[in-house]
Amino acid sequence: MASKNILSIVLFFALTASFAQKPKTQTTSATLAKPKLVVGIVVDQMRYDYLYRYYDKYSAGGFKRLMNEGFNCRNNHYDYAPTVTAAGHAAIFTGSVPAVDGIVGNEWYDQKYNRSVYCVEDSTVKTVGADSKAGLMSPKNLLVSTITDQLKIANAYQSKTIGISLKDRGAILPAGHTANGAYWFDSKDGSWITSTFYMNDLPQWAKDFNAKKMPLKYMAEGWKTLLPIEQYTESSVDNQPFESKLAGETSPVFPHELVGRAGVNLLEVLRTTPFGNTLTKDFALAALANENLGKGAKTDFLTVSFSSTDYVGHSFGPNSIEAEDTYLRLDKDIAEILTTLDKTLGKNNYLVFLSADHGVADIPGLWQANKLPAGIYERSKATAEIKAALKAAFGEGDFIKAEENSQLYLNYALLSEKKLSFSQVYEVVRETLLKHDEVADVVDFHNIGNSTLPDYQLKFLKNGYNTKRSGDISVVLNPSWFSGYKTGTTHGTQYRYDTHVPLLFFGWGVKAGETTTRTNISDIAPTVADILSILEPNGSVGGVILGVKQ
Repeated sequence: MASKNILSIVLFFALTASFAQKPKTQTTSATLAKPKLVVGIVVDQMRYDYLYRYYDKYSAGGFKRLMNEGFNCRNNHYDYAPTVTAAGHAAIFTGSVPAVDGIVGNEWYDQKYNRSVYCVEDSTVKTVGADSKAGLMSPKNLLVSTITDQLKIANAYQSKTIGISLKDRGAILPAGHTANGAYWFDSKDGSWITSTFYMNDLPQWAKDFNAKKMPLKYMAEGWKTLLPIEQYTESSVDNQPFESKLAGETSPVFPHELVGRAGVNLLEVLRTTPFGNTLTKDFALAALANENLGKGAKTDFLTVSFSSTDYVGHSFGPNSIEAEDTYLRLDKDIAEILTTLDKTLGKNNYLVFLSADHGVADIPGLWQANKLPAGIYERSKATAEIKAALKAAFGEGDFIKAEENSQLYLNYALLSEKKLSFSQVYEVVRETLLKHDEVADVVDFHNIGNSTLPDYQLKFLKNGYNTKRSGDISVVLNPSWFSGYKTGTTHGTQYRYDTHVPLLFFGWGVKAGETTTRTNISDIAPTVADILSILEPNGSVGGVILGVKQ
């Protein structure tokens, strides 16, 4: 009996203690129902290694802050090809791939209209903010919803969404179909513009910003290195023969003067300088303040795409002093954005993610100089050989209607007229192209399952293939070979230099840490949706990244 009494007393005190326990203290960010603002940053053409190559020179408040206080997905990749700007921006914000979202490139050939189509073209709208055709754009060619759309749907369209980029596609695709506004840069007169898809007149704050003529002020400064040029030890020496020159220059060297060149549209040249990024930052901060983003009852969304890194990278290459200087300056721009968000919304009250729309190849000339395999594929010469071979095999006729994104579009009307099967034409094309050492394979999109490509690479082509918008035959080159110019570089392949890009999450609801587990670009939108407790975009194929959420 005594033992039963003792047991009862022990149970009583145990239960009393359990009920008396206080709930665990949660962080400030976790006590908020939702973040006040989500900021999605895309750095155009940023390879993953740039985070570490220039790390020692970055400020404490930019990339380093995102890396050290946020969550770093170190093994983040694209899982489709072609890896180009429009497709990348679409994938980041839709959680999808071109096979589903329809953005198979910056351009593609449309068999229905018998012409090339630009990714965000829209002849039914008009330019707002300038007297040009640069505003005849909208997201109508995007076949799925974006994470920005899903946020507005979840909040009964009470959230505000704005997209900003020098490039129209970099502003429009991230902002989605339901955006309050998307703004891009018109090089004709240096104004930020939009289209009637969003509004019939620029808001007054945008007009006021344009009236300041900021591009002219940046151009007057010229482009000098931020640090003494001898400190750019992470880059090749200045003035390489395989670097491109800015329009009107005689050599690709510092300092780059940005005024006084007759016959040159220097407002267009501004894109290929770090000042294009700074101008984008300035306009984004103006939108943040004047649109009262993050100040409403519901979470707002701001997308910012920095395009000048892409223009600089194409011209000078990823090992140039120009590229390094652009990233050091961008680091300061990002730091300013974060500091402004701290002041206006409060630390931990906003969510930021940063990634890139694609990577980039090293300049072939640099590799060749160091005895590495690389080179330029002469596409026009190869196309002429294909046409000659087809003529010899089947007679006169324009068998190839178009070439886009390393893909050939065949003329089916001609094939029908000549009673030729697709496979007959494909075999001639394949045999002709495989004579080129730089061609790795020639893939039949209509019989892709029987391709000889390794499964890893084949997945990229499948994910990038849309039945109605992609070509019929894909030309796959060897690593570090591309169809391009004698100077500069490009991107677009399934190789790691084009697919491995940064992915950083920071702020509200994010746990500090990192992972080397493979993540894909298509995982970004589902992860943001999970953090916000909303439905992911309707074409999403990605998953939630484990470890990001607090």
